[in-house]
Amino acid sequence: MKTPHDVIIQPVLSEKAYSRFADGVYTFWVHPKANKTEIANAVEAAFKVKVVRVNTQNVLGKHKRLGRFMGKRPDRKKAIVTVAPGQKIEALEGLI
Repeated sequence: MKTPHDVIIQPVLSEKAYSRFADGVYTFWVHPKANKTEIANAVEAAFKVKVVRVNTQNVLGKHKRLGRFMGKRPDRKKAIVTVAPGQKIEALEGLI
């Protein structure tokens, strides 16, 4: 992983993710092979905040069907990042 943009794909935009912004907890879709250290370094470099904790979760893609054809959504990795107390990511706060 070279740059923060190679590690962080996009923020998770859901109601549950928005509700955790007040606690300093942000959720991102990340590269499937990224580890917690790479994720923490990427968030610190991209958003200029101090990362306290990173939790990761592998999300399996759902099986979908259209008529007789079966398909599968891709597997993804989600990172739940906690920043230091008193800090926040301004770029994501404006999305609410």
